[in-house]
Amino acid sequence: MSGNAATSDYWRKPLPETFEAVVTTESGLSADEAASRLATWGRNEIVQRHRRHLMADFARRLANPLILILLVASAIAGMTGDLPSFLIILFIVCLSTGLDTLQERRAEAMADALRRSIALTTHVRRDGVIVEVPVGTLVPGDVVELAAGDLVPADGLVLAANSAQVNQAVLTGEPYPVEKRPEAQDAGDIGEAANVLMHGSSMIGGTATMLVVATGARTLFGQIAASLQQDQAPTAFERGLRRLGVLILRLTIFLVLFVLLAHLALGRPPLQAFLFAVALAVGLTPELLPMIVTVALARGAQRMAAAKVVVKRLSAIHDLGQTDILCTDKTGTLTQAHIAMVAHPGLDGTDSERVAMLAAVNAQFETGLKSPLDEALLAHAVAHPLEGWRKLDERPFGFERRRVTVLAEKDGERLVIVKGAPETILGLCDRAEAADGRIVPLDAAIRAEIAAQHDRFAGEGLRLLGVAWKDAAGRSRIDVDDDAGLVFAGHCVFIDPPKDSATSAVARLNAAGIRVKLISGDSALVCQHLLKTLELPVEEVMTGGDIARLSETALAARVEAVDLFARVTPDRKLRVVRALQQRGHTVAFIGDGINDAPAIRTADVGISVDTATDVAREAADMILLATDLNVVADGVAEGRRTYANIMKYIRMGTSSNFGNMLTMALASVVLPFLPLTAVQILVNNLIYDLSQIGIPFDRADARETARPHGWDMKALVRFTLVMGPLSSLFDVATFAALLLVFHVDVETFRTAWFVESMATQILVVFLIRTRGPFWRLKPHPMLTATALGFLGVALVLPFMPFAGALGFTFLSGKIIGMIGLLVAAYLLLAEMLKGSAMEGHSRR
Repeated sequence: MSGNAATSDYWRKPLPETFEAVVTTESGLSADEAASRLATWGRNEIVQRHRRHLMADFARRLANPLILILLVASAIAGMTGDLPSFLIILFIVCLSTGLDTLQERRAEAMADALRRSIALTTHVRRDGVIVEVPVGTLVPGDVVELAAGDLVPADGLVLAANSAQVNQAVLTGEPYPVEKRPEAQDAGDIGEAANVLMHGSSMIGGTATMLVVATGARTLFGQIAASLQQDQAPTAFERGLRRLGVLILRLTIFLVLFVLLAHLALGRPPLQAFLFAVALAVGLTPELLPMIVTVALARGAQRMAAAKVVVKRLSAIHDLGQTDILCTDKTGTLTQAHIAMVAHPGLDGTDSERVAMLAAVNAQFETGLKSPLDEALLAHAVAHPLEGWRKLDERPFGFERRRVTVLAEKDGERLVIVKGAPETILGLCDRAEAADGRIVPLDAAIRAEIAAQHDRFAGEGLRLLGVAWKDAAGRSRIDVDDDAGLVFAGHCVFIDPPKDSATSAVARLNAAGIRVKLISGDSALVCQHLLKTLELPVEEVMTGGDIARLSETALAARVEAVDLFARVTPDRKLRVVRALQQRGHTVAFIGDGINDAPAIRTADVGISVDTATDVAREAADMILLATDLNVVADGVAEGRRTYANIMKYIRMGTSSNFGNMLTMALASVVLPFLPLTAVQILVNNLIYDLSQIGIPFDRADARETARPHGWDMKALVRFTLVMGPLSSLFDVATFAALLLVFHVDVETFRTAWFVESMATQILVVFLIRTRGPFWRLKPHPMLTATALGFLGVALVLPFMPFAGALGFTFLSGKIIGMIGLLVAAYLLLAEMLKGSAMEGHSRR
C-alpha cells in the first residue's frame, strides 16, 4: 500500500485492493525479517511535520496588508524624526501580532496527542514465540495477539477471533461494539468490514489474532494525523481583515499621491509636501485596529470562558458569529452520549420487569469488559437490585453463537439465562412466557407477533437484544450446545437518548440564522428516529455511499438542501464541509472522535468537547466544557457582539479618518497654508484612537446580533462615502466661518479646526454604535469614560502651557460657541443619515 495514498482513497478502497498481500507465516516473522522490514517501512509511528520556527510564524502574520501599511507608516515616521508615532505603531503591531502567534501555536501538539492515544507495547509472534515488543517496531506481516482491553496498534486483517468485540467509535462514529471475525464480507467501507481491525480502535471483549498490513503514516489513523498537520486556509476573519487592509491601502495611496502631486504642481516645497503626505498616510491608518481587535476578541474569550467554552483561536469568536451552517455529530450534542435501555417489552408488548431482570443477571455475570449494552442493563438494575443471585457457569459470546449464556441461581431456583441477537434467540425457543407468567407454546402466530415487535423497534433505528431462559434444576454446568428448548421472555431495547435541551437549542440557532446539519457515522434509521424524537425537520437525507458517487461539483450543488448525512466516513465529512464552504457558507463543525478531526480542522470554526479524544481537542478552535448546543448558541451571540464592536471602530476609523484627511488634502491645495501641521495631524489621530479603546467593552445592538454577519466591503465603502463627506462638509463650514466671519490668523484657524475635528470624530461614536435612536441603547461606562475623557484632553490641549510648541493658541468664546453649534448640527444630521449609511452592514 502506498504511503502517499490519500485518506479518502484509503477509506473507500475495497479490501483486496487496499490490503495488499503481506508475506508471512503462521509462526509470524523471524527477528531478522522483522528488522529488515522495519528498515524498509520505517517505525510504526505518526510522522511529525517539520515545525515552522516561531519567528517565521510571526513574520507570516506581518504579511497582512493592514499590518504592512502600519509598518510602512511607522518606518516613515521614524525616518522623519517622529519618534513617538514610530514607537507607538511598532508597539501595537508587535503586541497584537505576538499575541495571535502565541495563542495559535498549537499545531505541534496534535501529533503528540495522537501518539498518546496509542498503546506502547503489544504481543506479537516472532520466530514462533509470542513476545512483547514496542508498538513502534511493528511491521507489515507481523502477527499480533489482541485481548480485551488492548488498543489495536496498526491496521490489519483478522486471522482468528474468539468473541472479539471492538469499539471503533472514535474512527467511525458507531457507538455500539462491532463484531470482528476472519470471514470477509462485502462492505462499502473498510470501517464496516468484519475482518478489518483499524489502528486506534480498542478491544472490549474476546480475543483476536491480526495480520498487520499497514503501519505508521500508512494507516488510516496516520493519514488522518497527516491531514491535521497541513497548513490551514485563511479563516473568515483573516480574509475579512485582508480585504479591509486592501481597501485602506487603496484609499491611502490615492490621497497621498493626490496631495503630493498637487503640492508639487503648485510649487510647494518638496520636503513640506512629503511630510504632509506622510502625515495623511498615518492619519488614514487605523493604528489601534490590531489592538482593538485583540482586546475585543480577548474580552469575548473571557465571557465565553464563563459560559464554559475554552477559546483556543481568538479569531474563531468572530468566525462563530459569522457562521450560518453548523454541522454536528449526534453524540453528546443532540444525545446524552451514553447507551440507555428505553424499553423491555414482554410478549404482550408492554414493559416487563422480569425481562429486564433476566437480562441484567446475564450481564452481571458475563466475564470480560462490559459492553455499553451491558452497562445500560446494569444501570437499569440499580432501581431493581439483583441481590440473591449466584453465578454457577457461563458460555461467553461467540460469533457463531451470537449470544451469552449464564447459569445462575436464586433462592434455590436455577435458570439458564440467554441474551443475544433477537433472531438467534427466537430460533432457539419453543415456548414463550406470557404477561401473567404462563408458559405457552411458541406457535406461528406468536412468532409473527414477536417478529412484528422487533421490526417496529428496529424500523426506528433502535438496537435490540432477545432474552430467553429455561429451567436448570439440579444442574451446575452448561452443556455444549445446550441452548435449545428456551422460553422466550422478551426484548431489551436500547438507544443513545436525546438531550432534553437539544430541541430548544436548535430552535435558538435556527432563529439566529444558522442551519443545523447532522453528520453521523451511524445509520440513517437511527439518525432519523433521533431527529423525529427531537421534532427537528429533515428535508433530505444523504448517505456516505451517495456522497462517494458524487463529484465535487455535484456534491456542492446538493449539499445545501440536505439536513442529515448518515454512515459518513472521515473523508466524506471533510467533503461535506468543503462543499458547503464552496457554496459561500461559513461552517462550524462539532465533533469528538479521531474520525472528526480532519473536518474540525477544515471548518471555519472547529469545535470539540472536553470528553473528546486528544486529537479532536487539539484540532479544535474551541472546546465546550458543557456539551450542550445552547452553549454554542451563546457563543454565536458573543461572536456577533464582538464583530459588532470591531465594526464600530472600523466604521469610525474609515469614515472619520477619510473625511478629515479628504478635507485636509483638498484644503491644502486651496489654502495658502496647511490646515494642520504634520505634528497636529498625528496628535489628532493619536487622541482619537485612544478615545476608542472602550469600544471592545460596549454593548451591541440587537439587530447587529440577530443574523450571521460578513465582512461587507461594499457596505463599508458606502458608509464611508456617506459619513466621510458629511464630516468634510462641516469642516468646510468651519473653514468658511473662521476665514470669512472671524478672519482668524493661521494658528487660531488650526486650533479651532483641531477642536471641531476632535469633537465630531469622537462624539459620533455614540450615534453610529446603534442603528436605532442613540438614546435607546445605553453605552458601556468604559466607552463613555474613554471617549469623553480623551475629548476633554483635546479640548483643554490648546489652553495648556506647552500648546505653543504644538502650534496651538487660545480660542475666544465666540469661536468656541460657533464650534459648538456646528458640532451639534453635525451630530443631528449624522443621526438622521446613519440609517441609510449603515444599510447592508448586517447582511451577508
